[in-house]
Amino acid sequence: MPRNDDDSGAAVPRGRARRLFQFGSIASGIAGGVAVGGMRALATGRRPDMSQLLLTPANTARLTGGLSHLRGAALKLGQMLSMDTGLVLPDELTEILSRMRDDARHMPPKQLQTTLNGEWGEGWYGRFARFDVRPFAAASIGQVHRATTKDGRDLAIKVQYPGVRASIDSDVDNMATLLRVPGILPRGMDVAPLMAEAKRQLHAEADYLAEAQHLARFGRLLAGSEIFVLPELHEALCTPQVLAMTYVPGAPLESLVDAPQSVRDKVAAALIDLVLRELFVFGAMQTDPNLANYRYGAETGRIVLLDFGAVQPIAPELASDFRALARVALTGGPDETRAAMLRIGYFGPDTAPHHRDLIQSMFEAAMAPLRQDTPFDFGTSDLLEQLRKMGLAIGDDRELSHVPPAATLFLHRKIGGMYLMAAKLRARVALRPMIEAYCTTDAA
Repeated sequence: MPRNDDDSGAAVPRGRARRLFQFGSIASGIAGGVAVGGMRALATGRRPDMSQLLLTPANTARLTGGLSHLRGAALKLGQMLSMDTGLVLPDELTEILSRMRDDARHMPPKQLQTTLNGEWGEGWYGRFARFDVRPFAAASIGQVHRATTKDGRDLAIKVQYPGVRASIDSDVDNMATLLRVPGILPRGMDVAPLMAEAKRQLHAEADYLAEAQHLARFGRLLAGSEIFVLPELHEALCTPQVLAMTYVPGAPLESLVDAPQSVRDKVAAALIDLVLRELFVFGAMQTDPNLANYRYGAETGRIVLLDFGAVQPIAPELASDFRALARVALTGGPDETRAAMLRIGYFGPDTAPHHRDLIQSMFEAAMAPLRQDTPFDFGTSDLLEQLRKMGLAIGDDRELSHVPPAATLFLHRKIGGMYLMAAKLRARVALRPMIEAYCTTDAA
């Protein structure tokens, strides 16, 4: 066995029965906690509040600990839902889920060895001069190891947790069952299309050969870039459950919070512009906004782009609709804006007028930074808090059952992540010229 720096870890539960048992334990524990809390409230003459009963330290530990132990689709879907803005899930649940965005436990060495024996064959470690058993990163679907080949190439090896692909459908179905706990979702809300899209995305993310193709494609699209750098594939070691690529050094993006203003502005503007290029030029978008997917090379001044498992195609029709929406956001009136929002699916033809007004008011607030000619100061603005409160106000109306199309929701997940990134960096970015550059004509 190769070098081992740490024998700690937690085996990934395999098999539908074992994972179902884990979900059952989570659900029964939460239900039991809610029941006990409700009885205590009644005993003191208070009316039980479902939100307060859900958001308890014990239930937080049950949910985050259980999903982090399961990993795979269960944890990934929890991380996806943690980006909700109150439109679908109540604030209390998104707060719980947000605590586990970067919380995943790695496999113990024995399970890692068994997994790689199945992918590369026994004796695989003979290919390396060094292979670090302790991963330097662990996420929802896999973990990443440093390795050095015998000819001196420095690699990052991403290894998928065993059983992830086989458990995706059942994990998503079980998560949907958890969401049906009374009081979590609005009455009549149909999240089946969202769950179906989540299954499709997760199956795509679990195919590391497909991710290798996405990495190669974005490498070509960004070839010659002076601001972005991507790892290069090491195809000889790639399999459907192992992704091998060059290791590109870089510091976490959060390390720039005290960097000069010009550096923070440059990084934020580059990442925002990349989202626009993905939407309007590339026809494909990496939809996972986790800041761990970006690093910064202090010596080169370049942004390292990582993790291309969540790449989604952008249909030309959707890009065209968003281009039209951006145009009316800059110059159009309320009627034009509402028509554009209806085409994209922010609300449906049968959505109540007051619900449409609430959603449109949130959109108008979000578009304000795009209309100003001066740089928008993400660091001093309270826009994110305003949008959060508006989203929660909309979500609190549990009669609102319309769910926007899944493609739009996942796109917004990326856009929202970029807002959070720029706010964390306290960046100042002139957004209007960037939007106009892509949206003033149909051919960007």
